[in-house]
Amino acid sequence: MLFLVMAIIFLATFIRSAFGFGEALVAVPLLALIMPIEIAAPVAVLVSITVAVVAVAQDWRHVHFRSAGVLFASTCVGIPIGLWLLTAVPGQTVKTVLAVVIIAFSAIFLFDRSRAMLKTDRWAPVFGFLAGILGGAYGMNGPPLVAYGTLRRWPPQRFRATLQGYFLPASVVIMLGYWLAGLWQPPVTRYYLLTLPVVIVAIVAGRAVNRRFDAQAFITCVHAGLVVVGMALLWQARA
Repeated sequence: MLFLVMAIIFLATFIRSAFGFGEALVAVPLLALIMPIEIAAPVAVLVSITVAVVAVAQDWRHVHFRSAGVLFASTCVGIPIGLWLLTAVPGQTVKTVLAVVIIAFSAIFLFDRSRAMLKTDRWAPVFGFLAGILGGAYGMNGPPLVAYGTLRRWPPQRFRATLQGYFLPASVVIMLGYWLAGLWQPPVTRYYLLTLPVVIVAIVAGRAVNRRFDAQAFITCVHAGLVVVGMALLWQARA
């Protein structure tokens, strides 16, 4: 089982390092197939904090601080609702909702070719609030943020840097919420420490690959794979 956990964490971290998002979309559903989601979500958040610290230290000059700040503030409002969902709603329901979110998000990315665009931060609080709910409940606040960054039409470098500027404080707050809710348990710390060397290698590898491959084509493949993962998680929840 440890080998599978390390493989999943490596893949998820590699994707996050290369493209600025996506590790929770990969890590949480795959880890939830082999461990309770109450452990999978905190582990994914700890990995997110690690990646964000490294990325912000390297790319802080490209962070759009206003957008990151507005998104983070509204996320803090949504996190308590997400934490309540995680502790009060049955695990099968949580997995079902998670699977539906993953499938819907990835399917929209794959098939929606609209040219919608947001020119200001006016709608940032809405996207941040939704990210807080998903982050608190499932440790995966990425989908609303990716949608927002895409609608803002940020260039790739600003897109990645601004998301990291958001993920760092937001992930810290979410992890604090897990701790207060009693969800930061010894298995969470153990899995994180055991996979930390893999995380470091994946961060370096992902950054190197980012400079050599077409990001759009690779992300398309990732979302296609996520649809499959979501279907597998949905099947498990209903089994």
